[in-house]
Amino acid sequence: MAVLLKCYRPVLSLNSNPVFGSKKRIALQNYLCRYTSERSFSEKLLFRKKNSSFIFHQCISSFSPPNQASISSNNSPKQDVSKSDLWIYNTMTRQKELFKPKVPGQVGMYVCGVTSYDLSHIGHARVYVSFDVLFRYLRYLEYEVCYVRNFTDVDDKIIARANELGEDPLRLSRRYCDEFHYDMEYLHCLPPTMEPYVSDHMVQIIDMIKKILDNGCAYRVDGDVYFSVEQFPNYGQLSGRKLEDNRAGERVAVDSRKKNPADFALWKSAKEGEPFWESPWGPGRPGWHIECSAMSAAYLGHTFDIHGGGMDLVFPHHENEIAQSCAACDKSNISYWMHNGFVTVDSEKMSKSLGNFFTIREVIDLYHPLALRIFLMGTHYRSPINYSEMLLESASDRAFYIYQTLHDSEALMKQQPITSLTNPIPDDTASCIDKFRNDFKNSMSDDLHTPVVLAALYDPLKYMNDLLHTRKGKKRQKRIESLSALEKEIRSVLAVLGLMPASYSEVLQQLREKALKRAALTEDDVQQKINARNSARENKEYENSDAIRKELAALGIALMDSPDGTVWRPTVPLALQE
Repeated sequence: MAVLLKCYRPVLSLNSNPVFGSKKRIALQNYLCRYTSERSFSEKLLFRKKNSSFIFHQCISSFSPPNQASISSNNSPKQDVSKSDLWIYNTMTRQKELFKPKVPGQVGMYVCGVTSYDLSHIGHARVYVSFDVLFRYLRYLEYEVCYVRNFTDVDDKIIARANELGEDPLRLSRRYCDEFHYDMEYLHCLPPTMEPYVSDHMVQIIDMIKKILDNGCAYRVDGDVYFSVEQFPNYGQLSGRKLEDNRAGERVAVDSRKKNPADFALWKSAKEGEPFWESPWGPGRPGWHIECSAMSAAYLGHTFDIHGGGMDLVFPHHENEIAQSCAACDKSNISYWMHNGFVTVDSEKMSKSLGNFFTIREVIDLYHPLALRIFLMGTHYRSPINYSEMLLESASDRAFYIYQTLHDSEALMKQQPITSLTNPIPDDTASCIDKFRNDFKNSMSDDLHTPVVLAALYDPLKYMNDLLHTRKGKKRQKRIESLSALEKEIRSVLAVLGLMPASYSEVLQQLREKALKRAALTEDDVQQKINARNSARENKEYENSDAIRKELAALGIALMDSPDGTVWRPTVPLALQE
């Protein structure tokens, strides 16, 4: 049955009646418009611009009853995959499955967004980089993707933070939503198809709670509404927990009025000084879990393909989502549940509640955002990744190598443009490209194995450097044609990975600036050291010359000698290498 995809304007007013400023949210607009040219015509039909947000107004697809996904008999399929094949790990079945969308050629994907009360940390960055890679790869496979990612702008943590700052909760939340958009743009994450806010969807939330109550799966207590987990026999199917082992979740307060300690709030009665909305159960606001069930159903229907988020959301959030969605609609079904691993610090999960987090802004103040993205993709998305200075330095070094190679190739091709596009490239060049292309497709289609793809870049980049800089490479026939073909293939893969910069020279300059900042040096400081080393070498003071080189290398500055003089490039500091 066709599902109308529709966004309701809020009709229930906030008691506090916050008035947002009229200042245009330029960063948000730039972020949402940045990739307009990449979107298909049907995706563009989804939106119209209004009040600096995009409001979903047209249905592009109907969702048919779910198809049973084929389950791989081998957790790591060894066979080559065709362009249309994609194997993803399903948390629900605990194995890799061949991806089959409910509607051929179309994908509905919902990813839980941030609770916007502070700047996002790199644990958040990992979630949204991981699913941005999935979004990009699905589009590379020529699927029409409706990607929905929400903002939680009504929550206990937001209210507590707003009270600390003496600020209206919704105003504070929208401010941090804008900051989040900045972070996503820095990290080259494409805008999702839709970004709904909880505060704009009270109609849908209240309607879903009514259905759950009508179906006997919830109960009312003094203006609160609780979901009764005992009325849902399959509770625990995603997390593997038994009902008797469950406790109140992270954001579910212990309440003696509950029939079962694991019961969770669908609606919370209003408290003094907090924002609230009118409802059939009195003034209040929604619980944490109901928001995603209501918004995913509003935009994707009760059955869709992929629901994703961090591993910490498996329980209680996603477990509760399944329970309440099925209680509201017995046809509710999501084919694939995907979860990324934690970012850890000293083997402990990075989180704001533990106080061991680094914000995205703190990290990209010293490291280029694309280096951070490479760091996050350097470990498979389902595995934990330990935050370390060494890994960030290595990612930055890798980024410089990639973009320097492409920059050098681009510069040479401008000097010696290809005269004919019909000349075939040499067999060994074609073989290198074919191997890289196959490694890319096979690795990405094997549950998005980005570390293997990043490693596969080594051979074509080395090939390019040989053509660019070695005596033998410079004498190769069809050298420029080979460079052009290699650069084109690498550029295509970098685009899918979200690693394609607007300008090679610009990103190289930015990488140099970040390296200087980490070393607490200026460009003039480095040049003075180079001049001092040149003088020492002219005077045959080789011990002093070596000492200067080693001093800079210890700070992450590598000196490179060439017939044209000495230049420098960022490198991993010697202390970290050792």
